[in-house]
Amino acid sequence: MSDPEEKLIKIYDGSRPVEEDLFERSWINQLAWSLVVVLCSLLVWFAIAIVNAENQRHALMTKQCADPVFKGEIDMRCLQVVSSREHWWQHLWHGITHLRPEQK
Repeated sequence: MSDPEEKLIKIYDGSRPVEEDLFERSWINQLAWSLVVVLCSLLVWFAIAIVNAENQRHALMTKQCADPVFKGEIDMRCLQVVSSREHWWQHLWHGITHLRPEQK
């Protein structure tokens, strides 16, 4: 090789990627994915809480868990296992979209 070619190769040699470092994992990347996992877990937890709360609220509003023995009281065991709508996503949708109480 000629001298100008060697100088040119030497200049551009630093721009080539180092193959040993191509697949190195960064702690910033791990932190970002950990944050995504934590936030998604929190979102799922909130969704489950909304579904349970809306299920119980709807059961109380439709009087599905009235105590048969004591009139005007609530059967707490029924309230824990009642399914007041057909699907869980109906509770979630109603809980998210109806943020204010209905005006009469």
